[in-house]
Amino acid sequence: MSATAQQQAPGITRIDLQEHDLSIPGKVVIQNRVQVGQEAKPFRHWHPGEEIIYVLEGTLEYTIDGVGAKVYKAGDVLMVPRETVHAVKNVGNGDAAELATYVVDKGKPFLVLVDE
Repeated sequence: MSATAQQQAPGITRIDLQEHDLSIPGKVVIQNRVQVGQEAKPFRHWHPGEEIIYVLEGTLEYTIDGVGAKVYKAGDVLMVPRETVHAVKNVGNGDAAELATYVVDKGKPFLVLVDE
C-alpha cells in the first residue's frame, strides 16, 4: 500500500498508512501518521469513534473536552473517546508527529469540525 499525504490544515499533514473493515459490523480501522508543525493552529473537532494516539516525536498538547489540557512527549500514549471534542497543538521546539489509529463508524465523515 502506498502512503498518501494530505494537508488537513496549515501545518498539519496526514499520511494515510492503512484502512480496513473490521470484523465488528459497521466499523473500520484507519491508521495514519499525523505531522504537526509549530505553525499549526489547533482546531476543535471530533471523530465517529475512538482515536488511539502514540506520540512519535516532539511535544504535543491535547485539549479534550471534559478532561482539559495535557502535554504528551515522544513515547506517550492517549485515547480520545468517541465523539469527544478535542484539539492538538505543537508546544515543542520543533516538528511533532503521532501515530493515530481510529476505530470509527464506516461510511461516516472521518473528522467533524466544531463551529465556534
